[in-house]
Amino acid sequence: MDTLAQIHMAMQIPYFPLELFEQGLLLVYSLSFIVQMIYFWVFFSRLAFYKNRDDKIVDESVSVVICAKNEYYNLKRNLPLILEQDHPSFEVVVVNDNSQDDSLELLEEMAREHSNLKIVNLSQDLNFFQGKKFPLSLGIKSASNDILLLTDADCRPSSKDWIKNMSGKFRGEKEIVLGYGGYERKRNLINYIIRYETIWVAIQYLSFSLAGRTYMGVGRNLAYSKSLFYRNKGFSSHYTVASGDDDLFINSVATRKNVAIEIAHGSHTVSVPKTSFSSWIIQKRRHLTTWKYYRGRFKRLLGLWSVSQVIFLALFVILLSLGYNVIYIAGLFILRFFSHLMITKKSMNKLNEKELLLISPLAELFLVIFYPVLSLVNMFSKADKWK
Repeated sequence: MDTLAQIHMAMQIPYFPLELFEQGLLLVYSLSFIVQMIYFWVFFSRLAFYKNRDDKIVDESVSVVICAKNEYYNLKRNLPLILEQDHPSFEVVVVNDNSQDDSLELLEEMAREHSNLKIVNLSQDLNFFQGKKFPLSLGIKSASNDILLLTDADCRPSSKDWIKNMSGKFRGEKEIVLGYGGYERKRNLINYIIRYETIWVAIQYLSFSLAGRTYMGVGRNLAYSKSLFYRNKGFSSHYTVASGDDDLFINSVATRKNVAIEIAHGSHTVSVPKTSFSSWIIQKRRHLTTWKYYRGRFKRLLGLWSVSQVIFLALFVILLSLGYNVIYIAGLFILRFFSHLMITKKSMNKLNEKELLLISPLAELFLVIFYPVLSLVNMFSKADKWK
């Protein structure tokens, strides 16, 4: 009998051989590996190997809806690119949400030059909803067309075909089109982290949508029909939540048949990223507040991916430090590592993202630690509201 067993007998503590403990960890490690492989090759590969079809152009009129609060410089830079889109019939509805800068004057000047620019001005702070749901609802109400294309004031379309590409997916039973909203490329660490995280959020929501499990869209580039919005009473089911004008709404109205995705490079939008970790953390904390309102099946779907990811990486380190069955442990890790790289690389190509593949393993490790910590912080303090 070994010394450890003798100590347990003397102290009357149940004895579990170390080898049995290691085998238990190895079993959990193997199961988490299998779960990870299912997500990579059953779900995430759908986007990585997706062939975007060039749909016939739909000439139906489109209303682009933008909410702006103190966005003078962003509107000056980005709004002309939207007003000059190559589409036969569209309007741009800008809701000026009680801006204290010169946004209204700029919009009125642009409206004199562009007859398809419609201004909805909130001159007082009449926002009865949390976040931007109230001004967005007013913009949707003011829209003349059934196809609504939503973006933010700090976003610009990647080409003149943005409206054409996004609206081209409205055919048959499709009432929702999920697009991709990326960020400007900068050569610094915070930019790399933001863009990598954005890519992997897109990999998840676009891949799950292709699998008939749509759970969210992003307000930077999202389209749906006005009739769908009113048929589901708009944001009334979650009007008290500061965020969620995009993900919670889509989470509640998407079905297996009414959603399409559009990822052609000309259909993307590009936003100005945060320039500091503190401002980005505030933004992510706000986004995480909507998680608890997701449908149960989506919580389980996303939760299992995250939990298996944490368990696999943690047990890799633990089992490797114990020196137990190193070849087997390393073999599974290498298979998972290359699966991650391949899915990331091919998805980056689909989304026209560059320069991130080499940092992706470290960025993934950072986010694996970052998300649980941020969730704990949100449990004990409230995230900031929308502007």
